[in-house]
Amino acid sequence: MQEDDAIALYVITPGQWRDHGDAPAKVDLWLRALTALQTELELLRVPLKILTVDFWSDIPAALLAFCREHAIDRVHCNREQGVNERKRDRACYALLREHGIAMTGHDAATLLVPGSVLTGAGSYYRVFTPFSRACRARLGPSPPRVLPTPSPQSPATALPASDPVPNVLPGWDQPARAITDLWPADALSVRNRLDTFALERMGDYHTNRDFPAINGTSSLSPYLASGMLSPGLCLHAALAVNQGEVDTGRRGVTTWINEILWREFYQHLLHGFPALSMHQPMKPETNAVAWRDAPDDFHAWCEGRTGIAIVDAAMRQLRATGWMHNRLRMVAAMFLTKNLLIDWRQGEAFFMRHLIDGDLAANNGGWQWSASTGADSAPYFRVFNPVSQSERFDPQGEFIRLWVPELADLRATDIHNPPALARRALGYPDAMVDLRVSRQRAIDAFAAIR
Repeated sequence: MQEDDAIALYVITPGQWRDHGDAPAKVDLWLRALTALQTELELLRVPLKILTVDFWSDIPAALLAFCREHAIDRVHCNREQGVNERKRDRACYALLREHGIAMTGHDAATLLVPGSVLTGAGSYYRVFTPFSRACRARLGPSPPRVLPTPSPQSPATALPASDPVPNVLPGWDQPARAITDLWPADALSVRNRLDTFALERMGDYHTNRDFPAINGTSSLSPYLASGMLSPGLCLHAALAVNQGEVDTGRRGVTTWINEILWREFYQHLLHGFPALSMHQPMKPETNAVAWRDAPDDFHAWCEGRTGIAIVDAAMRQLRATGWMHNRLRMVAAMFLTKNLLIDWRQGEAFFMRHLIDGDLAANNGGWQWSASTGADSAPYFRVFNPVSQSERFDPQGEFIRLWVPELADLRATDIHNPPALARRALGYPDAMVDLRVSRQRAIDAFAAIR
């Protein structure tokens, strides 16, 4: 290769993805995105090569062999914050360096470099509000720059041909057509989704985001989780409709920026506290909580047959679409961890096995928030009442009617907590637990470890 020639490389690791419990819908999105990327790169005369190895431990040797084959002397990658990901990258840096090949990591998956936003004492923030304040102080005058569109490589350069991108991996299920239709994987569709949200719905985000029957969220999380969309580009879209303001201006825009910073917070925590990648709570004392071993209750929750209508609707949405509304993620997670008193790690793993936007940092952070085990989490005595949440955020029961069709003909006054006679007539189960009694059981379990 000549000095300025570029080759794009993607490493497929089916065994690693399986061990990490990645959702088939997410892996399918990655493969579809690679196919679309290959077409875009062809316009730049950049070949896309594919390496397939089973595990991340196989990558350093495979990457070295690839560099030698193509006379590559520089490698660039995008950093990830999980403990296994960082171990993988360190092994690559070390091996390539031994053979005279430079490797540079970049941080496009975050707005600010993890480890660069610290308290006055030089430690990682454990509370979101001061963390977000520190981020805003830096991002206001200096948001991440948007890189220019690259120019095509010289046609005179002799480069290898692109490799075919597989449509499906052996041993992996393909998601239903309903899921793939919901989540296009080409760059134009993703950018149009961002622009449409910014121009048409971002201004009302603060009022609409909590109502699952309303199209009030961005639906961009799968693209952020996969790296198809950067948080920097999202921030620029927000600034463009808010006169460049990070802290002031349209409330819907500043609320959405706040949500981007929650994602940032969890990425920085994952970097600063490696134990989060190893199934450990941020608050070590919560390892002593006497979680229930209740597989039948857990399976009922997974399948959306808890007898709590809004929880069942949320779980059925997840299984059918690969996505769940954020308000309902909190409701479903808190019902599992508090009302059923089942270990948050079981729910975290189930979400990862089904979410098309499954992101280790955000998923772990959200579950630990709901379970009162994490950084800046809900106090242990705060337990959402799912029926009250349903009445407040789905007042007419529209979302429930869509995902729990057996209840579709009930009145709005009954649909959130159907009467016993209606349940029996419609074949809908009784509530698994008494919400008041189970709430107190959770409070007592947490109080016992204090």
